[in-house]
Amino acid sequence: MERRYDWFTQHRKTRGLELAHEQITKALDTVTWLHKATKSFCQKNFQEARKYIENLFITEEGVDQLRTDTFKELSKGVALVADYREDLLHLVKRADTLADHTKDAARCLIMLSDADIPKELCDKTVLMTGKLVDITQILRGCIEKISSNPAEAICEAKKVEEIEHEIDVEYLKTKRLFVKYGASMNSGAMVIFDDLIEFIEHAADMCSDTADYIRVLSNRE
Repeated sequence: MERRYDWFTQHRKTRGLELAHEQITKALDTVTWLHKATKSFCQKNFQEARKYIENLFITEEGVDQLRTDTFKELSKGVALVADYREDLLHLVKRADTLADHTKDAARCLIMLSDADIPKELCDKTVLMTGKLVDITQILRGCIEKISSNPAEAICEAKKVEEIEHEIDVEYLKTKRLFVKYGASMNSGAMVIFDDLIEFIEHAADMCSDTADYIRVLSNRE
């Protein structure tokens, strides 16, 4: 009986981690779509930017559904070790919040499509989303290694904090440019652009939080 219980527990753990992996991967995909949309936006190719944003929205809907599926799986009959389950749920929640922030940033791009945004501000935004993509590439590898190579997952997850700090620095540099361009920009566009870079910065924070839980889960393997 004990052996059978262990099998069910391990199966639930594996299935839950598989669903979480799929959900987190989709969440990270929203970052890639945001970066593509931001580059197209800054090149004034608004039609292409809108296409990427639509892809982002579709992907984000998939993230929501997978979050629900993961929660259901982890709440079924045979329970995992409580600490492991809670850490995995936290990981899923943060991936969901990451996708929410990228979706909100994309909405800002839509609202700014008729605004005249200075090139320097656009370039800074592309730089930030590019670094956000760098973070997601690291996280993808970490997620895959939670069970197969937890030591390496822990090591790579530490790199996320370094890039997240770089995004924080760029975020503050961009905010300082508001003084330079404040008089020439439409005030409404300035407010929305401020929201845009803030959502990007929040997304980076969520990536850092996700890396923290990857380290915790890897230590439990």
